Amino acid sequence: MRLVAAARDVGFVSFGRYGQYVVTIVTVPLIARLLGPEGLGLVAVGMSSYFIGSLLVDLGITQFLAATIPGGGVRQIRGNYLAIRASIFGTIVGALLLGLVLGAGPVVTMILLGLSAGGASSMSEDWVLIGQGRFGASMAYQGAGRIAYLVLLIVVLPRYPHAAVALICLLLSSIVTVGLTWRDSLKRFGRPERPRHVLIMIRKGIPVLTSRLLVSSFGLGSATIYSSVLDAASLGLFSAGDRLLRAIQGQLDAIGLALLPRMARVGGADRFWKRAVFSMLVCVGIACVATATVWVTAPTLIGVMFGDGFADAVPLLRVEAFILPATALTSFATTAVLPVRQDTTGVLIGAVIGTCVAAVWFYVAVRTHSVWALAYGTLSSEVALALWYIIRMRILKVRDRNAGHGETDRVVADGEVTVP
Repeated sequence: MRLVAAARDVGFVSFGRYGQYVVTIVTVPLIARLLGPEGLGLVAVGMSSYFIGSLLVDLGITQFLAATIPGGGVRQIRGNYLAIRASIFGTIVGALLLGLVLGAGPVVTMILLGLSAGGASSMSEDWVLIGQGRFGASMAYQGAGRIAYLVLLIVVLPRYPHAAVALICLLLSSIVTVGLTWRDSLKRFGRPERPRHVLIMIRKGIPVLTSRLLVSSFGLGSATIYSSVLDAASLGLFSAGDRLLRAIQGQLDAIGLALLPRMARVGGADRFWKRAVFSMLVCVGIACVATATVWVTAPTLIGVMFGDGFADAVPLLRVEAFILPATALTSFATTAVLPVRQDTTGVLIGAVIGTCVAAVWFYVAVRTHSVWALAYGTLSSEVALALWYIIRMRILKVRDRNAGHGETDRVVADGEVTVP
């Protein structure tokens, strides 16, 4: 029954929280055929900014806060978190309005639109639902927003074929999810408390936010970074395969997020680490199968979804497909393991390592202006990050084991336990 319940929750999270990637199967081909490689490249810049904006507003600590829900004090946590998010989101919207008034260029406009859309999505209370283990409600609310986005895109984009329209549709659809999650949390917990000791939450969020932003520089936010050295058409070719892979990655991410409440309730270090290692191996195994499938079917996938104009995206997709085992391991570590252990330091160190590798490949891109630097840079950075998390989890496991032995020795020394 536990396995069935876990599989059910994974399915809920896959469709809900990561449903945006499933919708990608329809939206990206639609955008590609209407706007072409250059237009898709601009949308890729905006979408990568979307994830950066999401991180800036939620500080990247939603999983850490969700893990504290069983401990109580939800109204105060919500009040503090709301104050932080509203302040950051207001700043981003102000920057967007200023950019529009000053007549910013198309790339800058897409970046600001993406930041605003991502920030709006992070104003939701979905993290409260995840902390409660209410994945069905999360799926329903997130799914409503995804469907709204899909409908808006199908209806509006053919009439107004512009990259900015795709981002505006995404921004508007986020209002649906934000409204539904807030209605739910207000009904169950009432109004948030007035903010108190906000700086404590900010200090906790800074290392996590820094690490997530660094990771986004070679992950979901890479198009924004590389837009300064690569043309929109090259970014469009890379984005065609990248969006497909991120859709698959999103489904693998759901495993760790669905297991987060269960991992937080596991008592004892030995049980925790046994469950963590087993679950991680399952994630990586599924990712390896996905990698092989994508590599074999890459020409068919690109041809069917995007058309002959994106044939050059096939070799890029095949190279980037090898990130899936690495991202599966990284996602599980940062979603279901390190948040439970409240290990913000490990997350930050991993991000620095991945960013250093990415910086080398970005320099190559500056010198060559080749999209292959982006493909190989993404792969190298994700592999380096995954290797670090293997090391970090080993360190934490040994530390927990030693702490357990030390506690046993202390109890025996105090005469509280007798050994026959």
